[in-house]
Amino acid sequence: MITKIKTYMYYAFGLHLQSSMPLPELIANNQPLSEVDIQIEENDLTQLWSEYGKRKKFNVIHDHSVLFEVPDTAIYHIEKGNKITVSPIENASLDKIRLFVLGSCMGIILMQRKILPLHGSAVRINNQAYLIVGESGAGKSTLASALLSRGYRLLSDDVIPVSLSDDGTPIVVPAYPQQKLWQSSLDAFGMTADEFRPIYDRESKFAVPVCTQFSSSSLPLAGIFELVKSESDPVQIKSISGLNQLQTLSTHTYRQFLVERLNLVEWHFNMTVKVSQHIHMYRLERPDNQFTAHELAGMIINSINEEQRQ
Repeated sequence: MITKIKTYMYYAFGLHLQSSMPLPELIANNQPLSEVDIQIEENDLTQLWSEYGKRKKFNVIHDHSVLFEVPDTAIYHIEKGNKITVSPIENASLDKIRLFVLGSCMGIILMQRKILPLHGSAVRINNQAYLIVGESGAGKSTLASALLSRGYRLLSDDVIPVSLSDDGTPIVVPAYPQQKLWQSSLDAFGMTADEFRPIYDRESKFAVPVCTQFSSSSLPLAGIFELVKSESDPVQIKSISGLNQLQTLSTHTYRQFLVERLNLVEWHFNMTVKVSQHIHMYRLERPDNQFTAHELAGMIINSINEEQRQ
């Protein structure tokens, strides 16, 4: 008797995915497809890892594939922009395995497909996309959540796909309807942690579904706000211009250290130049010891409204 292997179909990051493992964070796609963009499968990668692997490091093989291991979780192999192979470690957390599939693996897939992956949150405001980028812990998701509380919609949280239209306009493609918020952010928004699933072993960070606040349409990118912590007390907003725009886009490219190793330096430079030519960019500074998300959200909306009046 032949046992049929169950597969799951999803649509995320502007791509059709076929997976041998369930990815409940994503939007299911039950429509028949003539072509699948990404195959996700489980297979044993221990031999490949023993040949090429270096513990805790990303390894580029022949310019078109990336191999990496997350200790006590899985080995991952991303190939040619269309395949992700996962080799789970015994008794590993399924939540943690999926976290790296939807994070690092998809970020690398986008880069291989020459779609710019930026690290941050994307929000739909006035039928355009605005990004909040920054270092880990800067408060990007929290600020995006403050914007969602005002009625705006999420496009992406963590990995943001940016492509170019035929006329060169940068376009933000929706990822999937989920945010990741710390316990302190939930408290500030009056949300109860019991309602949400912890992000694997990070007991104080939670997966927050936002299905009713999700925008599933691709939108033109109109602006980027870089969020940084500052020792100054009041929140501040400053314009970013010139070469500083390119530096900001480079700094906040997801897994930026792989650009050179994948021989994508020229593409990445040209892409960031084209993106910077079409958008406004700002630097938001916030004190580290205060909850200022609502105030910052107001500054973002005021800046956007002022732009549109000009």
